[in-house]
Amino acid sequence: MAGNFEVFVDPESMYRFRLLAADGTVMAVSGAFADKPAVAAGIAAVRECAGTGLVTDLSRRPTAPQVPALPVEAPRAAVDTARALRGHVFRVALGPGAPARKPRWIVAAAR
Repeated sequence: MAGNFEVFVDPESMYRFRLLAADGTVMAVSGAFADKPAVAAGIAAVRECAGTGLVTDLSRRPTAPQVPALPVEAPRAAVDTARALRGHVFRVALGPGAPARKPRWIVAAAR
């Protein structure tokens, strides 16, 4: 079933028409017209042009500028903690002139 045109008077006392789909959904609402003959001419123009009208897509959003990707770092080699700490003794830093203490942490040599 085809859609219907409804002519109505808006709150400003101007004539308008709306195009309704077969299920009653409002598909389009016209601009304001001064009198009924002008509304009839507007409906005739829509009937004539609606089937042959071109579609212009204005919905495209502007694309954001492309940010260059950051360079990917090479994977770091895994650190062998036991090997790096072999033979090291950790001491508490007490500052200059402080009495020496026994080391708090001692890493045993790997066997």
